[in-house]
Amino acid sequence: MTSHLFDDSHIQWQTLGNFEHLQYSILDIDGHNKIIDVLFKFAAQQQIVLHRHKVLNKTFVIQGEHRLYEADGRLKEIRAVGSYTSGQPSDEPHREGGGDEDVIVLFSIRDSDGILYEILDDELNTVGELTMQDFIDLHSAQAQQ
Repeated sequence: MTSHLFDDSHIQWQTLGNFEHLQYSILDIDGHNKIIDVLFKFAAQQQIVLHRHKVLNKTFVIQGEHRLYEADGRLKEIRAVGSYTSGQPSDEPHREGGGDEDVIVLFSIRDSDGILYEILDDELNTVGELTMQDFIDLHSAQAQQ
């Protein structure tokens, strides 16, 4: 069943490099308290790049189903619209994606003074990182559009 109660047409969605099935909109960066609030949109029936969360991530599902997948692509968890989670840092790699419709999730990334996310290839090798400074730079670029 598709629900379109949330209208995201006024959100300035951005893309992150060549990452597929992922869009974002940074809402706020609180450098003093080390908090980044960002909306992520993951495409329906798709999986984003393999990664690890290296800091606390609090999430709230605004639209759709937030699906989490094991590194090998097996479905691990489904978070329904309205779900709130507090995800501790973890070395366990995973992918994320949407269910039958694009999912929109508010991420509040906390204690973000080091590496926030490690980006991995399919052999679990680290191929990239996202830091607080990366998000500051992305936010500046987003504001200029």
